[in-house]
Amino acid sequence: MAFKAVLFLVASFMLITTRVSSSDEELKMKAPSPPYAKVPVPAPAPAKVPSPPSKTTPPPAKTPTSAPLPPVKSKADCIPLCDQRCKLHSRKRLCMRACMTCCDRCKCVPPGTYGNQEMCGKCYTDMTTHGNRVKCP
Repeated sequence: MAFKAVLFLVASFMLITTRVSSSDEELKMKAPSPPYAKVPVPAPAPAKVPSPPSKTTPPPAKTPTSAPLPPVKSKADCIPLCDQRCKLHSRKRLCMRACMTCCDRCKCVPPGTYGNQEMCGKCYTDMTTHGNRVKCP
């Protein structure tokens, strides 16, 4: 039994010494570090040449996009204008009635079948029904 204990101690001693010696060798060995590259120095910025002053040109005068609306003097002048305005409306009689009212009060009917209400001014655009809906077509 003593022989087994001695054999065990010798084997353990040899195992420990080989591990210690191998780890010492690893510590002494250093991996070669990569050579440091020199950081390039940025070149000085070239001096800026001042740009020549720009010539400012006045914007071109705006030309009127459409001919001025014909003046409405009486209710009779409203009929052809409202007829043109309401020709594509699904409820033509209702459109004509509202258009005639707006034309009589504001003395204007916008061109086209839809939109362009701002051409007749604030009277035409601000007229509303009792339900606060736009009255003029």
